[in-house]
Amino acid sequence: MNLRDLRYLLAVAEHGHFGRAAEACGVSQPTLSVQIRRLEDQLGVALFERSSKSVSPTPACDRLLGHVRAAVAETDAILAAARDLRDPLAGRFRLGIIPTLAPYLLPLVFAPLHEALPALEIEPWEDQTGALLERLRAHELDAALLATEVEGPDLASMVLFSEPFLAGLPPEHPLATRPVVAEEDLAGDILVLADGHCLRDQALAACGRSGALGGSLRAASLSTLLNMVAAGYGTTLIPGLAAGVAEDSGIVLRPLAARAGRQVRIAWRSRFPRRAAVEAVGAVIASRLRGFSEAAARGSWS
Repeated sequence: MNLRDLRYLLAVAEHGHFGRAAEACGVSQPTLSVQIRRLEDQLGVALFERSSKSVSPTPACDRLLGHVRAAVAETDAILAAARDLRDPLAGRFRLGIIPTLAPYLLPLVFAPLHEALPALEIEPWEDQTGALLERLRAHELDAALLATEVEGPDLASMVLFSEPFLAGLPPEHPLATRPVVAEEDLAGDILVLADGHCLRDQALAACGRSGALGGSLRAASLSTLLNMVAAGYGTTLIPGLAAGVAEDSGIVLRPLAARAGRQVRIAWRSRFPRRAAVEAVGAVIASRLRGFSEAAARGSWS
């Protein structure tokens, strides 16, 4: 039994297919199948129930998977610690980022990150907060850019910059004539993202809503919200980094009276051995967005 075979086992369990598992592992399907058979012989149990269309873990495999994941994770931690001793700012760095931030932040920071950390290979992974935290805890990500605080002693985080919310209004909306809009005035016809997006809860809280909405729209992306507001369907709260895209779509933007907003932070596992890489990435992003945060503090986004 070796680490390679354990990785093969996890890949087959995840993909439910020998071909896709072999592709994910970068080996041929016969090679992977032979190693799984040898592993089954060594363990003395059948790990997968095979059919012509799919592969399913056996009950014995299900009982072993937790131990296998732990063994692979601990081995990866050893390898990461060794890399950290050599150069924590080199190699692959898997960075999660929430969907309401990724399209607007990544174009601003990717070039500065490459310039400041040329040996660090940053791989962005876009997903909702809950999924990113799961991947972070499962050692599938090295860090994540979030807009909410993290809970639990296994995770740590630091704030990188503050991002204001702006009132997004159709051009003919009565509130569009005001220089400043009170958050609670948006509550009557506010449009929000679907469940699972932290921006949904933040927008409702800022406008004094508990979560019950009269409208049927639950958008899966911020771009959908922008298009619906531009079409006159309702109002919304827009993160400051998306202001340019919102204005290009014909939306009227107004600052909020209470200056509601969110703090963008970088989170990582407390025991992650490459904390120097996390801090270096965070420092570059914070530096790039420093002027933006200062403008936000003045109530300006342009």
